[in-house]
Amino acid sequence: MKRKIVIVLIIFIVICIGPVLAISISPIKEVEEITINSTKKPIILIIVDSLMSEPLQKAVKEGKAPAFAFLINNGHLNEEMISSYPTMSVTIDSTLLTGTYPDQHKVPGLIWFKEDEYRMISYGSGISEIWNNGVRNVALDSVVHFNKNHLSKEVQTIHEELAHRQLSSASINGLLYRGSFEHQLKVPKLVSMANLLPKEIEINGPTLFSLGTLSKYSPENNRYKFIWNRMGVNNKFTQNELKYLIEQNKLPSFTLVYLPDADASVHLHGPEDLKGIEKTDQALQNILNSFSSWEESIQEVTLIVLGDSGQSLVNKDKETSLIDLNNSLKSYTFWKRKKKNAQLAIAINERMAYIYVNDPNVELSEIVNTLKEDERIGFIAWKDEHTNYVVSPLSDEGLTFSPYGTYVDDYEQSWRIAGNEAVLDLKVTTGRRIQYRDYPDALARLHGALHSHEGRVIIVDAKPAYEFIEAHSYDHAGGGAHGSLHKVDSIVPIIITGTNEFPEFNRLVDVKKWLLQLLGGS
Repeated sequence: MKRKIVIVLIIFIVICIGPVLAISISPIKEVEEITINSTKKPIILIIVDSLMSEPLQKAVKEGKAPAFAFLINNGHLNEEMISSYPTMSVTIDSTLLTGTYPDQHKVPGLIWFKEDEYRMISYGSGISEIWNNGVRNVALDSVVHFNKNHLSKEVQTIHEELAHRQLSSASINGLLYRGSFEHQLKVPKLVSMANLLPKEIEINGPTLFSLGTLSKYSPENNRYKFIWNRMGVNNKFTQNELKYLIEQNKLPSFTLVYLPDADASVHLHGPEDLKGIEKTDQALQNILNSFSSWEESIQEVTLIVLGDSGQSLVNKDKETSLIDLNNSLKSYTFWKRKKKNAQLAIAINERMAYIYVNDPNVELSEIVNTLKEDERIGFIAWKDEHTNYVVSPLSDEGLTFSPYGTYVDDYEQSWRIAGNEAVLDLKVTTGRRIQYRDYPDALARLHGALHSHEGRVIIVDAKPAYEFIEAHSYDHAGGGAHGSLHKVDSIVPIIITGTNEFPEFNRLVDVKKWLLQLLGGS
């Protein structure tokens, strides 16, 4: 997924005003006085969008990534961390910062249908999709509602928990930033004049909060106020903000940092792309150079570099690689903005999709049986009150599962399962132990997505090399895409320097607990 949740304002201006107008900006903020009340080293967590192990190792081997090489050689590399599901940034970030899957944090994906409002929630994707869902709706959902309303109030972000423990934290270009301190975003005048957003927006964030031109600290970032430099949603803006905190001795106990640029490069060129990694490495070099030496950096801070999702290469031939759900389900009517009583609504999250059966007269089995005819689909899943169901186009027998049974997986989660385990490529060994293969942590992650929001919902998940589309979606044929439960989208690397303690399990859902432990609490 391109990180358009925070660059969606650019698209708004392109659509509504024109590509050559500058954006007004707010004055640079003073860095608040902060106190680090922990005896532990500060932690910097750097999220690199779409960082994958194989191209990373290749770039290091070819000498194209000296900063990555330094961190790996002086720390620990785990090449097989498991992401959240769907493997889309908003859901992944919600899992990372709350330590829960979507059944608890309630952010189902980049795009999803909100039954009680009878509308599609979109945090920003292709222009056609934004226009179809309503530009103002997308603006409000991505800038305001995502953090304020959609993320469950029953869970706490790491920023909120740290504030409760009297520890400071920062977010630099983070998509999810909910915290305990009030901040005010200064919306560009052209955006507020177009009635897309209010002039000023109050948000609750961490102690220090930076989000492109809407909120910044470094004087070097004055230049990032135009459409062509994405209003600060780029690696250089991010590195400048972090460097400023380091050089001003204002690093809080925990800092979350996003380097977004690699994602677009992988989407365009495919998973083997090295250009995005080289560009990211340059940003890491500049960050390390903020310390007296690179060696000193890992003595002063715990530095963690983490990918969020992998990507699958999508075949160039659109006729075969793109699974058109409008066409597959053409005998039904589809939701459109301002159109009532449609039978189905489709929310495309690249290589997975939610299909909402809003017409009570349409049986779920009708939709499932139609979709089963397409062998490009890896699996189809749905739920009732007590049970999750999974079927595959390649099998007549399905799988059912639910939590709290006599089967136990590698993460000490217990399950009740019955039917064809091969549908999710499960291996059940002696003692009713479940092992995951093509779909890592499949039961917990799929259960999380199925129970993430209300409605009669069907999940479809594509095999590698394929991607879902509907009438308004943007495709990545010939490039890379993610979203699916499959390991090609789900496995990411983590580099840990400055500590010999590690997460309990190799999953992003376990990272928050580990970070809190590193900072001196359970």
